[in-house]
Amino acid sequence: MSTARHRVWRPSRPLDVGATWGTLRRGAGDPCWRVVDGTLWRGLRVPTGAVTLRLPPRGAEDPVAAQAWGPGAEWLLDALPRMLGEEDDDRGFTPVHERVALAARRRPGWRVPRTGLVMEALVPAVIEQKVTGQEAFSGWRRVVRRFGEPAPGPGATDGLRLRVPPSVTTLAGMPSWEWLRAGVSPQRADTVARVVQVAARLEECVDLSPQQARRRLTAVPGVGVWTAAETAQRALGDADAVSFGDYHVAANIGWALTGTPVDDHGLVELLAPYAGHRYRVQRLLELSGAGRPRRGPRMAPRGHLPVSRPGGG
Repeated sequence: MSTARHRVWRPSRPLDVGATWGTLRRGAGDPCWRVVDGTLWRGLRVPTGAVTLRLPPRGAEDPVAAQAWGPGAEWLLDALPRMLGEEDDDRGFTPVHERVALAARRRPGWRVPRTGLVMEALVPAVIEQKVTGQEAFSGWRRVVRRFGEPAPGPGATDGLRLRVPPSVTTLAGMPSWEWLRAGVSPQRADTVARVVQVAARLEECVDLSPQQARRRLTAVPGVGVWTAAETAQRALGDADAVSFGDYHVAANIGWALTGTPVDDHGLVELLAPYAGHRYRVQRLLELSGAGRPRRGPRMAPRGHLPVSRPGGG
């Protein structure tokens, strides 16, 4: 087993790790994410290689005591404060709706994360395009289980069985039938193929302005406004990256703030007072449970893709 590296870091203000990193988890069955007795374990791929991260439970005011194993351990521990939103700047964020003010008061430890890992955020976002959440998460889960690798050190033990996402090289070499087996349509698989071809250029988005990063991401055919925003929220720390193009996001925010669902045009107007912090509003409302009441049955997953059932997750 590889030797653990350690870092103890005290955030400059209250920090809720679970809330801050919640969007990085791709469904309840994410093979790269485990919580055992309150301890968070993650399998990641960073620029220097695979890594297993362990974060024990802590209070919002306590230091973060991290352990990491694998060739990516040093990179990850150095980047951990930034990844957990230490650079997130909420100056200028002034709630004009009581529902937003209440959500902010209830989640003082939430921050916009900035992982710096563009492909980690982008590839799953592409897989999640225009499908139900169940389809999206199951597709990514199958890809990681089949083409990822065991996480370093204790991550690979029977108690955790953590996986690290597949490398860009591995994703580029996946044949079309493997994407179909994973339940990922040809259109989305083709978009993944295009983004991995220019992965190095896309990873440079971490050093660009939000506007420049958005232009570079959406220059890839198949990567639209929604996919770019979902990536920027996680990898780039963009507090203004609203998930436009998502019917549920617009309708839920409209309902929460006005009592009436809105579309994207209405959402632009509704969030205009929060320019620079529009994603902050979106996520705080999500964390507070704001949204339309559910009516009727959930949408059943579609069955038109030849997904392998036995052992396929």
